[in-house]
Amino acid sequence: MSTSYQGKVDGMTCGNCALTITKFLEKEGAESVMANSATGEVSFTVVEADRIEPLLQGIDKLGYKVLKEENGVVQKSSSVKYMLFVSLIFWIPLIAHMFISWMPLHNPWVQLILATPVYAIGVYHFGISAWRSLVNKLPNMDVLVFIGATAAYFYSITGWYLFPGQVHDYLFFETTASIITLVLAGNFLEEYTSRSTASAIHELMKYQKTKAKIIFTDSIGKETIQEVDNEFVRVDDMVLINTGDKIPADGIIVSGQASVDESMMNGESLPDLKMPGDAVIGGTIVTDGSIRMKTTAVGANTALSAIIQLVNQAQASKPPMQKMADKISAIFVPAVLVIAVLTFLGNYYFAELSMQQSMMRTIAVMVIACPCAMGLATPAAVMVGMGRAAKNGILVKGGDTLEKFTSIKQFVFDKTGTLTTGELMIAGFHTSMDEQEFKNVVVSAEQHSSHPIAKSILREWTSSRDILWSSVEEFKGVGLTLVDEQQVEWQVGSYRILKEQTEGPRHDLYLVKQGEPVGWIDLKDELRPGAAGVIQKLNAQGYRTIMLSGDRTEKCERIAGELKITEVYSEQLPHQKLEKLDELLAQSPTVMVGDGINDAPSLAKATIGISLSDASHIAMQSAHVILLKNNLAALPMAIGLGKHTFLTIKQNLFWAFFYNIVAIPVAAFGFLTPTWGAGIMGLSDVVLILNSLKLRFKKV
Repeated sequence: MSTSYQGKVDGMTCGNCALTITKFLEKEGAESVMANSATGEVSFTVVEADRIEPLLQGIDKLGYKVLKEENGVVQKSSSVKYMLFVSLIFWIPLIAHMFISWMPLHNPWVQLILATPVYAIGVYHFGISAWRSLVNKLPNMDVLVFIGATAAYFYSITGWYLFPGQVHDYLFFETTASIITLVLAGNFLEEYTSRSTASAIHELMKYQKTKAKIIFTDSIGKETIQEVDNEFVRVDDMVLINTGDKIPADGIIVSGQASVDESMMNGESLPDLKMPGDAVIGGTIVTDGSIRMKTTAVGANTALSAIIQLVNQAQASKPPMQKMADKISAIFVPAVLVIAVLTFLGNYYFAELSMQQSMMRTIAVMVIACPCAMGLATPAAVMVGMGRAAKNGILVKGGDTLEKFTSIKQFVFDKTGTLTTGELMIAGFHTSMDEQEFKNVVVSAEQHSSHPIAKSILREWTSSRDILWSSVEEFKGVGLTLVDEQQVEWQVGSYRILKEQTEGPRHDLYLVKQGEPVGWIDLKDELRPGAAGVIQKLNAQGYRTIMLSGDRTEKCERIAGELKITEVYSEQLPHQKLEKLDELLAQSPTVMVGDGINDAPSLAKATIGISLSDASHIAMQSAHVILLKNNLAALPMAIGLGKHTFLTIKQNLFWAFFYNIVAIPVAAFGFLTPTWGAGIMGLSDVVLILNSLKLRFKKV
């Protein structure tokens, strides 16, 4: 049986770091590996539980640090800012000698004293990581940074020793300090801005921690209220929640009523009025009122925890474009080292430049190269896109789903519960009996059925005289056969109970007495709010809209006519739905929107399956996207976010590749010093993150 691990890793500051850890875990046999550099989270699955600890120790040996888990909400602890602060203290006077003529700053011993603490920080932060990555045959960006800084440091010492009369031609201590300080600054900025990309998740996480007023009742019925942290709340506890309180766990209201702000779950700004019997979600806030709630789920089993887990998994998953970037990043460091050697040889032997110039160009090549940017291009965009989607009540289960939205050509909708509310109402009826007696028989019969039609009728009609049945028999998909005390046989059900099938439109429910029809009932289904607007937008954008339903033809055509859906396939059994979807998928990429158990196979098979949040559990598991609060109107935003996230990924990857393609030759031909290279390299990741952050505000 497989065992899963999820935890946080300190020092995983960029996409290339995440790739190094992923490669190591996969090489060691771990499965379902996900490393998310923006949140610092790593998860994987192993067959044997005792393999987890050696793998965590292996991550430590790579130069990272596995943090102890504290409910999955601990922020990464980072020492980068402290190392940067110390480096700046020594680097500023060292770099100042290039701009001022104060003689002490030009003294080789002063420069060595100022550069050495910075180099020591470089050895600790970059050197150890570089060595471990080489030992594990997974060279990372730190290899290039450390070699560049080390080359400048020891070149300066060697030149000073060999040519004391020309010492100032060989001193590049400021280059060593600049590389380390500016790359640390880039790491700090990247870490800081990366947290912004994960802000939606952090906002959700802050809703998890709160207080709870638990109601205890003693043996004589006396109540006491004790306030505790919500982590101590258990299932079936009775909890008091007043105005301004955060709901501590998922539950059902037992008494009282309140307006509840659920915007953190569905993006809806207006509070929702909750009454006894209504479900409430942990983390939402009571804006007005007082309720008593019985808890139904706590801790990791709450809806909020499930959403956070889903979004984290989705953000760490990799679309095909990212996998391409990962492959390039994996061979990038060795390739840059080869280019650096060729740069030195070409400049020194063929261009006949001095050792000093050739060395500086070689160092510049190593420092300017940045596989981190390629590794970060997709995660940064996906993090922001997923975060905005979650904040607006759209859960996307994988980064690859966002990429698929760009190819979609047609949308297939189930009818009942998707385009309609699923709440049936009586549209009309006819009977040859006394009207009240007809209602009495129907209500008394339907009390023995759990079918949705039966529930709808019982919701609207009451009986003035309950009939006692001597026998009741139910036939699935047909109806009920009942015998009363006078031994009269009655049947209530679909048209299948009729001995002779009638011509013309069928009715939803028939009542048959001793084999003869004595009445019928028609029901109607309300359109789901926002359904018409969604279909109108899809049609206007050129998508093909299709209804695929198991309901009767006349009902499907009526709803399709109201919504302006272009194609209708009605009276489809589950296997027929799947066959029809296969036909549509053969024509072009397709979205399936559904909610029932019978829709689950179609949701899983579609290019993208979209489910509503009150759908059956299996439908939600099968879907790639879940619309919270049953908000079908969020569908156009989901499409827009998918397209714009993918566009941002393409922009990020273009700039990451373009940056390296241009920067490396520029450095090789001497147009970029190592100092400028270090600064530009550090900023390149930040530029990609800022481009990704535009998704938070962009109109989609």
